[in-house]
Amino acid sequence: QLQLVESGGGLVQPGGSLRLSCAVSMLNLDYYAIGWFRQAPGKEREGVSCISSSGDNTNYADSVKGRFTISRDNAKRTVYLQMNSLKPEDTAVYYCAAAYSASYYCYVSLKTPEYWGKGTMVTVSP
Repeated sequence: QLQLVESGGGLVQPGGSLRLSCAVSMLNLDYYAIGWFRQAPGKEREGVSCISSSGDNTNYADSVKGRFTISRDNAKRTVYLQMNSLKPEDTAVYYCAAAYSASYYCYVSLKTPEYWGKGTMVTVSP
């Protein structure tokens, strides 16, 4: 059965860094775009970043551009989200999601994710 498992969340001070990992099982990752989404308390889930199946195309929300970097290692079946210069407003549950790669552009493929992880909590606080 397909599983996406996030890890790497935790408590960090403003300005700090975290690296989230999304481990994927039972899936040929070569054919799937992967995205990171987040949901803050009382807010709707929003897209943070995504990466195409080949890794050639990436996309970032304006709020995280220049601070977050997404990458993937298909051999390890893992996608990473490096988060630097974290702000309190980055506090949320972070989810990874997978969608069959229907487009070169990851954000197109991930308009309808097929699989979701259970999330990992990121708290940015002094």
